[in-house]
Amino acid sequence: MCGIAGFWNPDGLNADQARATLTVMTEVIRHRGPDDSGAWIDPDAGIALGSRRLAVVDLSPNGHQPMTSESGRYVIVLNGEIYNFRALHRELAGCGHRFRGHSDTEVLLAAVSAWGVPTALERCNGMFAFALWDREQRTLSLARDRAGEKPLYYGWMGRTLLFGSELKALRAHPAFCGDVDRDALAAFFRRGYVPGPHSIYRGVHKLSPATVLTLHDATESGVAPAQYWSPGAVAERGVAHPSPASPDEAVEELHELLRDAVSLRMEADVPLGAFLSGGIDSSTIVALMQAQTAAPIRTFAIGFREDRYNEARYAAAVARHLGTAHTELYVTPDEARAVIPRLPLLYDEPFADTSQIPTFLVSELARRHVTVSLSGDAGDELFGGYRRHQLGPAIWRGIRWIPLPLRRALGAMLSGPTSNGRVGHAVNRYTQRWTGKRSLRERRRQTAEILPVRSPVALYHYMMSLWKHPETLVRGAHEVPLPATDPACWPDLGGVAAHLMMYLDMVAYLPDDILVKLDRASMAVSLEARVPLLDHRVIEFAWRTPLSLKIRGGEGKWLLRQVLYNYVPRELVARRKQGFGMPIAEWLRGPLRDWAEALLDERRLRDEAFLDPRAVRQKWTEHLNRETRWDYELWTVLMFESWLQAQSQTRQPSTAGPPSN
Repeated sequence: MCGIAGFWNPDGLNADQARATLTVMTEVIRHRGPDDSGAWIDPDAGIALGSRRLAVVDLSPNGHQPMTSESGRYVIVLNGEIYNFRALHRELAGCGHRFRGHSDTEVLLAAVSAWGVPTALERCNGMFAFALWDREQRTLSLARDRAGEKPLYYGWMGRTLLFGSELKALRAHPAFCGDVDRDALAAFFRRGYVPGPHSIYRGVHKLSPATVLTLHDATESGVAPAQYWSPGAVAERGVAHPSPASPDEAVEELHELLRDAVSLRMEADVPLGAFLSGGIDSSTIVALMQAQTAAPIRTFAIGFREDRYNEARYAAAVARHLGTAHTELYVTPDEARAVIPRLPLLYDEPFADTSQIPTFLVSELARRHVTVSLSGDAGDELFGGYRRHQLGPAIWRGIRWIPLPLRRALGAMLSGPTSNGRVGHAVNRYTQRWTGKRSLRERRRQTAEILPVRSPVALYHYMMSLWKHPETLVRGAHEVPLPATDPACWPDLGGVAAHLMMYLDMVAYLPDDILVKLDRASMAVSLEARVPLLDHRVIEFAWRTPLSLKIRGGEGKWLLRQVLYNYVPRELVARRKQGFGMPIAEWLRGPLRDWAEALLDERRLRDEAFLDPRAVRQKWTEHLNRETRWDYELWTVLMFESWLQAQSQTRQPSTAGPPSN
């Protein structure tokens, strides 16, 4: 596991200056690889490759990066792991390739030498992002794994191409120009993350998952990345030709696939463990790990004193049953809130998933004991685990029979004034207790917004949206079309709403939210996090699996549960999905109020000229007065403002472009 960075200028480089710049670029991502650093520069070609290494496989100097192929033709910097490298090593050795060490990076170089970049990528099972320089052809290839577990940013600054694992590496280059992309900012306020291929900076892109960008010249900014694996084709093919296996056969096939996926991800020359929340996904991964080793697996959980947010007791019960060496840490609200000032530097761009806080805390806990930790992420996206996969289609079935004009009229009625008197407040308190979170006023508002939607996909996008009209919040912004919002990019999934929702989760929410959160939180403490459920064979199996085996009897992840029940009694994990949330709504009215008030100051917002102060202040006032909950929406504003404040301490982003009013 590493952090990578580099640049390419066709005019050539001064070797000493390039090395100094590369050192700064890699030093700012030292947390991704504290064990070693390296640089490779070809001044005449204008290419510079840098690496920070977290030694996990082959701890010897033979694993040092940048690494040159046996022939000398290729030079690579790799972030990630090629899990099937041992099988590839045997095959390539049988074809005559000689290896100096036993690192997966060396195996990848041999695979590229033998088969070329596209075929090598197709043969690899792993999580990775890499930059590969072909000295013979003078071409640069940037590539990213199928699911998007490892990040890679790139962008042209004048005649220089910059690239790296994190935006802070690009920002460290003297040519970097950090103009905020207002359209990407509007997308952030809708989703709570900046969706790929955009970044928060104009002209800087995220390389899309499952693609490779091959450039013959550093100035080829118009070249599009090419897919080497298509999630759309996988989903479409799987839905069109579902597996005929019986439920028992499907359970057994998934069981064997997951056993092998977990086994591959237990390969390490350093201490290894797993996150354990006590839920279906993490419990399944830990159970399969423990079943394949005699020694107790190290497991880690974070606990909170607030029962609504505490899963530690469930994790402890599963750990006792499986016999793991379990470590838990109960975190106080003050300790959790202390993470907040670090968030802008961890994520480099606005990011507003509140579970970023406990994810960082559990990563920090695990790193005290291990260097690698397996995670249960992706079960919801692949096997129908989110409530929206059932609730969305159910809501649509409930309203689609009502003519659209009538639904609009009903929505307008519900949007009207509500009582804020004594009776209204009493009803709100009662409804909030009954629903668990939302007051009657909030439910009315949501219903009024849902009624006019035109399709189940529109309903999904409503459910995934924080600010419903972000183009009116961000001054001078226009929402950009995204693969997740463009029907032309969607596969044909037979018109099944749940399938399309799961697909959009897999190609948008998973790589741009869930995996970003996991990567930044774990890498911030030099911990490698691995996700067995994102083995591409498991993804392909999941799409061949009929929906009836994913969502069954009103229960999501049915098939995954059956695998787990081979190891853990049903009663230990049979509960409603809880999530990894935080009490942000109450914190904003209490201990975080002064911090938030300073960031949401109307004069500050007006002077920055990014956001409409009236829209922000209205939500802030209503939230403080408990008229309704706006914690998710406000958290996006606070994360943007915190990020903006952090940037101003180094390099001031441009505010050019807002309208004059």
